[in-house]
Amino acid sequence: MIVIGGAIILLCTGLFVIIGVVMKQKEKGGDDMVKQLYVYVVLFATLMMSIGGAIGVFMSVADMISPSATYSQSYTDYKDGMGTYDEKTGKTHQTMSEKELRLSYDTYIQDEEKRTKKQAKNDLIKSFGFILIPLPIFFGFNRMRKTKEEVA
Repeated sequence: MIVIGGAIILLCTGLFVIIGVVMKQKEKGGDDMVKQLYVYVVLFATLMMSIGGAIGVFMSVADMISPSATYSQSYTDYKDGMGTYDEKTGKTHQTMSEKELRLSYDTYIQDEEKRTKKQAKNDLIKSFGFILIPLPIFFGFNRMRKTKEEVA
């Protein structure tokens, strides 16, 4: 997402510069240049979106293969959090046996890994959207650009 945000900021900055140049050229009668510039801006924007989507796909696949990047408590912290706190003595008393705690902790870790894989699949679908939606637009504008260059 950070890559996509950076691309959007770069695109907006580039558009402001381009708009300024276009306004100056339009005064001089450069309508054809404005059309050509528009085509290149669309090509650039759709290409950047597709590249961002490809990066997202790679990151999602990496999360699906190795979901170890998730945060999870250590067993000691988990164990301390599962007991009941006695205010009189100021100590934590365990209500489960050590075996039950370990089984509960292992289940917790497995559930976190499943959640991470599920989130990675969701992100993968979204990233494919960033590839599949702008790519046909890119190819269409590129074909239009090539035919105009052949005519001229």
